[in-house]
Amino acid sequence: MFIPSAKSKFSLIILMLVAIALFIWVDNSRVFMSDKYYEEKLAAAELMQRAELAIKEYRNSEGIYIDEVNDPNRTAMIGEKQSPIVTDRGDLTSKLTSLNPNFAALVVEMFKEANLKKGDKIAISCTGSFPALNIAVLSAAKIMELEPVIISSVGASMFGATDPDFTWLDMEEFFIQKNIFEFQSIAASIGGGRDLGRGLSKNGRELIIKNINKHNIQLVHEETLEQNIFKKMELFKASGQNNIALYVNIGGGLSSIGVTLNGKLIDPGFHRYLSLINTPLKGTMLLFADEGIPVVHLLDITRLAEKKELPIAPDPLPEPGNGSMFENEKYNLTITSISFAILVILILIVIFFDHKELKIKDDEINV
Repeated sequence: MFIPSAKSKFSLIILMLVAIALFIWVDNSRVFMSDKYYEEKLAAAELMQRAELAIKEYRNSEGIYIDEVNDPNRTAMIGEKQSPIVTDRGDLTSKLTSLNPNFAALVVEMFKEANLKKGDKIAISCTGSFPALNIAVLSAAKIMELEPVIISSVGASMFGATDPDFTWLDMEEFFIQKNIFEFQSIAASIGGGRDLGRGLSKNGRELIIKNINKHNIQLVHEETLEQNIFKKMELFKASGQNNIALYVNIGGGLSSIGVTLNGKLIDPGFHRYLSLINTPLKGTMLLFADEGIPVVHLLDITRLAEKKELPIAPDPLPEPGNGSMFENEKYNLTITSISFAILVILILIVIFFDHKELKIKDDEINV
């Protein structure tokens, strides 16, 4: 008769096979359940998709040339590599990745992590570099019924909102006219070097200032970057009535991050607390963080997408509702408990017979 024993290879093999079988049973018991914020995430993603399609239809109706190589989804939201208002180099892969409407769902996820509620005021630093991310943030804000306080910089890095005749501020106005968003920047700066357009031609700077004035938006154009930063802080606080619940940085605007290195040192995503020591200059993002205001940092978009399991430069663009942020993976606790109990019982049986055998041998020695 077979007696279980830890000394028996056969017993150990049986235990191993049973453990493997139980592991497979438990692993196959996984179920995917909709995230508790599924409805809001989906609504934000659908709103972002609607906004992007509206831009596409409008630009097509205007006969604007679309480079299908650089903009394979023909979104009309990938600007030219060079124009009078291009401020810096830009990564095309990041720009293409940001077009995914499910980025709006990711922003909802971050806003929920920040415990935002209806009516909360959030400070947003927009740039012309990532118009799709601007749309993602505004979509999440509208669905969650938040109150954005927006200050923009109009200049754009390569492949952003680089058309002087259709800047980010023009997009804002377009969305208001189409009843997609009701949000508009309270002020704007040139952007680029020192946030004053350093590196742009005189014509480029003049085009941006003309565009800001066209929209009757306050121009932030102090003598230095530091003064621009302090002016924007003043405007954020005055408009937000000193009651800002969250700060959102989009892109690498120097008035927001201070110096380029700061943007690289901070991981993209949500930060409840943020502290950089020995930084040569703090922009509005870090100044708000110093006051204990949580921060969402939207830069290094490819790394953020990989972290959140969003596709890189997708073609075609995913439909709203696709992505890990829409569902939670859970194991069946009943099956897991039963499997654990079976394995423990089998191990105890082996231990019991080993102990019994050892006792019999001790009794024989004593005799």
